[in-house]
Amino acid sequence: MTQQEETYQAAGFGQPVPRGTRPAVLVVDFTYGFTDTAYPTAADMSAQMAATRRLTDLARAKGFPVIYTTIAYHPGEIALLPWLRKAAGMAALLEGSRLVEIDAATGIQPQDPVITKKGASAFHGTALAGLLTGAGVDTLVVTGATTSGCVRASVVDAVQSGFNVLVPADCCADRAAAPHDANLYDMGQKYADVTDAADIESWLTGLAPSGR
Repeated sequence: MTQQEETYQAAGFGQPVPRGTRPAVLVVDFTYGFTDTAYPTAADMSAQMAATRRLTDLARAKGFPVIYTTIAYHPGEIALLPWLRKAAGMAALLEGSRLVEIDAATGIQPQDPVITKKGASAFHGTALAGLLTGAGVDTLVVTGATTSGCVRASVVDAVQSGFNVLVPADCCADRAAAPHDANLYDMGQKYADVTDAADIESWLTGLAPSGR
């Protein structure tokens, strides 16, 4: 065990997350603005989307909710939002543009809710917590992009909203390896169980189908 691992263990971090019986899968910002490398805000996320799709297809088949998010701005908001002064490239994510559409490679279906947000967290200023509570969700699987930004923010807010959280690392993407790895480590110590798609798939397969 490394000194870092000993430090975290001594502080009581890294405890396992209990898994319930009514999960949902949250797919954060797998939109063309993040997945199509023709855009400067994007990176190649094809492998992570494919791994995520295996989970979303299975979740739907068992009657569990699958929810997507996108970031989209009205032109009148651009000059008013402090985040866009720091992350100016995000101002390209305009309502009605292709950049804010969910990538079709995710396998999104017409019945899947799409949450439109203005910041990093899928919960801040949205109806997501209400949707999950209404569906009786007890465990949230968080996937998407970017690991160090919107995924992390959504994971933190999910825990603070009362949900147990699982993060399959191979279903999360970022623009660089260092922030991806560092944030997965931190989430795994403080907020979620960081696992992989195969583990989540096995767990979902063993659950009874939803009666909803």
